[in-house]
Amino acid sequence: MKPYLLVLALLSWFALIAQFCINLSSGAAMAAELIVRYFSYFTITTNIMVALCGTTLLFVPQSKWGSFFSRQTTKAAITVYIVVVGIIYNSILRFVWDPKGLQRVVDELLHLIIPIMFLLYWLIFVLKDKLKWSSFWSWLVYPLVYVVFVFISGAFSGFYPYPFLDVTGLGYFKVLVNSLGILLAFIVVSLLFIGFGKWTNKTSAK
Repeated sequence: MKPYLLVLALLSWFALIAQFCINLSSGAAMAAELIVRYFSYFTITTNIMVALCGTTLLFVPQSKWGSFFSRQTTKAAITVYIVVVGIIYNSILRFVWDPKGLQRVVDELLHLIIPIMFLLYWLIFVLKDKLKWSSFWSWLVYPLVYVVFVFISGAFSGFYPYPFLDVTGLGYFKVLVNSLGILLAFIVVSLLFIGFGKWTNKTSAK
């Protein structure tokens, strides 16, 4: 498991650092604004979770953060988040732009390779016997806080990281509908994962 986590962590940090450098060198805005925009992407914050989880479990598993990332509910929640990142990007956003060069490599890592790798990590290496149906409620806090942050920051800066959250172009009603659809996706994926965990527990107990 440790070699797998090491590869996952290294790929995550490489993709995150490379994307940060690409953003800063784009010249699309002032450096401070580009940094804020970088952390405004759900893809980035979620991949940071993946990178921190892998790194912490590898090097400081006995720490408070190690205890946090070792919890079944924490790992399951991160899996839900990164899988939703992959689903939304590959079903909607992949078709709205065509990255080249290093950006293409980073794009595939953040939205495809790392989501698949973390999903496989959860499926193969993580115990699931403590997951409860009610667990998903707390998992919704992060995406809800994220959407509120995007609304507030966008109201001041005019920047919205995703087209389906662009209040300027779509209006608040359409964006709220889109947000509810995404929230539903989080709920469905969460329940599927919890159900899978319970099914594997019953299967292994026989």
